[in-house]
Amino acid sequence: MAPTEPEQLLSILHLEDSLADHRLAVTVLRRSDMVFTVQHADCLESFKRLLTGTHVDVILADYRLPGFTALDAWQITVEQHNHPPFILLSGAIGEAAAVDAMRLGIADYVLKDDMTRLPHVIRRACEVHQTRLLREQTARDLAASQKRLAELTQHLQTSIENERAAIAREIHDDIGGALTAIRFDLAWIDRHTTQTDVREHAQAATSMLQHAIGASQRIMMNLRPHILDQGMVAAVQWLAEDFERRTGVPTQVRTSSQTIEVPNAVQLVAYRTAQEALTNISKYANSSQVRIDLSDSEGVLTLEVSDNGQGLEPAALDKPKAFGLKGLQERALTVNGWLDISGSPGHGTSVILSVPLGSVASATGETQ
Repeated sequence: MAPTEPEQLLSILHLEDSLADHRLAVTVLRRSDMVFTVQHADCLESFKRLLTGTHVDVILADYRLPGFTALDAWQITVEQHNHPPFILLSGAIGEAAAVDAMRLGIADYVLKDDMTRLPHVIRRACEVHQTRLLREQTARDLAASQKRLAELTQHLQTSIENERAAIAREIHDDIGGALTAIRFDLAWIDRHTTQTDVREHAQAATSMLQHAIGASQRIMMNLRPHILDQGMVAAVQWLAEDFERRTGVPTQVRTSSQTIEVPNAVQLVAYRTAQEALTNISKYANSSQVRIDLSDSEGVLTLEVSDNGQGLEPAALDKPKAFGLKGLQERALTVNGWLDISGSPGHGTSVILSVPLGSVASATGETQ
C-alpha cells in the first residue's frame, strides 16, 4: 500500500472562558491523532489580538461568555480576509440558535456533551473552507482570463479595422486612380479612332472597366464603411437598400429618430452586426421579408435584425466553426454590450445587439 500523506498541522484558536473545558477539548483532539497547535483566548480583546496577529486555521468558540457571545467574535472574524472556519463548541446553545448562527456563515457546531465529534467536524470544516477558497480563486482566475480575452479581442478588432481602412485607401488612391485614368484613355481612343473594330474593343473594354470600378467601390465600402460618416441611421439604411437591391428581399428599417448619436466604436460594432446578420440571411434564411429596428431609447442602443425565413437550429450557435456569430458576440463585448440570437425552425431568426451607452466611454475611452 502507498504511504498516507502526513496530516497538515492545524493552528487552532479556542475562545473559551472555562479553562477546564479548554483542556478537555485539547485532550479530545490529541486522542484523535490530529496534528495541531492551539491558542487560548478568554475575552474579545485577546481573541482579536491572536486572530489578527497570528496564523489561524480554525476557530472554536463557546457560545455564551462573560459579557458577550460567540456572535460578537464572529463579527470580528468576518472582517478578516479569507477568514478561517468558525465552529461553535458549546453546551449553552439550543439547536434553533445554532442553526441561526450557521445561517450567518458559521461553519458548524458541536455540543460539549458530544465532544468526540470535534475532530471530524474540524477536518470537514477545513476541507469545505479550502474548497471554497479554491473555488473563489478559480472564479478570480476565470474573470481575469475573460478580461484579458476581451482586451485582446478589442485590440484585434481595432487592428483589423485599421488594416481595412489602410487597404481601402490604397485601393482608392492607387487602383482607383489607375482605373479612372484608363477609362479616360479608352474614351479618348473611342472618340478619335475611325476603325470600327477598334471602337468596339474600346467600348467593350470601357464596359469591363466600369464593372471593375464598381467592384472596387464595393470592396472599399466593405473594408471601410465611409457611409458611417453620415451617421448611424444613414449607414443602416444604406445596408438595407443594398441588401434589398442585391437579393430582391423587401427590407424595412424602423428607427426611433432620424439621427442617433453614438460613439464611433459603437457605430462600427452596430454596422458590422447588421452587415453580418444580413449576410447570413442572404446565405441561409430563404426569407421573404427582413426588418431592421434601430433605437437609442432609455440610454441603450438597440439594433434588431429579424427575418421570416427557415429559422435557426438550436445547435447552430454551438457549432465549432460558427465564427461569424461568435465574432459578433465578441464585438459586442468590446463596447460593454451583448448579443442575443434567437430563432426556431420555420419561424425566422432575430439578432439583437444591445449597448448601454453610458458604459461605452469606460470600455473604449471615447466620449459621447
